[in-house]
Amino acid sequence: MTLRYTYTLFAPIYDAVVAPFTHRARQRSLVRLGEGPHDDVLLVGVGSGLDLPLLPPGPRYTGLDLTPAMLARAQRQAARLSLDIRLDQGDARYLPYPAATFDVVVLHLILAVTPHPERVLQEAARVLRPGGRVLILDKFLRPGQRAPVRRLISPLLGLLATRTDVVFDEVLAQASGLEVMADQPALAGGWFRQIVLRKTGE
Repeated sequence: MTLRYTYTLFAPIYDAVVAPFTHRARQRSLVRLGEGPHDDVLLVGVGSGLDLPLLPPGPRYTGLDLTPAMLARAQRQAARLSLDIRLDQGDARYLPYPAATFDVVVLHLILAVTPHPERVLQEAARVLRPGGRVLILDKFLRPGQRAPVRRLISPLLGLLATRTDVVFDEVLAQASGLEVMADQPALAGGWFRQIVLRKTGE
């Protein structure tokens, strides 16, 4: 079962299941769009558009998602909000944008969904301008954390919707040119974390 097929099935109920649990954490993450350069913002895995009502005015927004059914919901959300946002279909592992295009890349609930989170983070770094930031909200294990149940169920859940065994530090180690600016617990006793990365270089 592919992620595109799975999230096509989930699209009609995704908001009802995910929105109540993640709204405040999304809000806290996106407040950071008011800091630093933010002229061009990319939302990778924009999904049904749960982040859209929380976006501050000003930046030029682009959203990307793998699943047409989710993008259709995001488009309707943008229309209701009168939000000017470009929405593209594409794979987060192979972003269809030139290098150094964006000031901020938002990765909300995507790194633990993709089977190759290191590629997604590498691509985020590639399309960022020097000094740009990555805003991350997702569930991660700590290095050395046993979490036997999460590790046991991850192969099955990974086929259906999301992984539960991703260690962020291991993912970050495979993406060059990014440094951690903030790493804070967000939800579920710290399983979900809010992380801010900065692209180094001039």
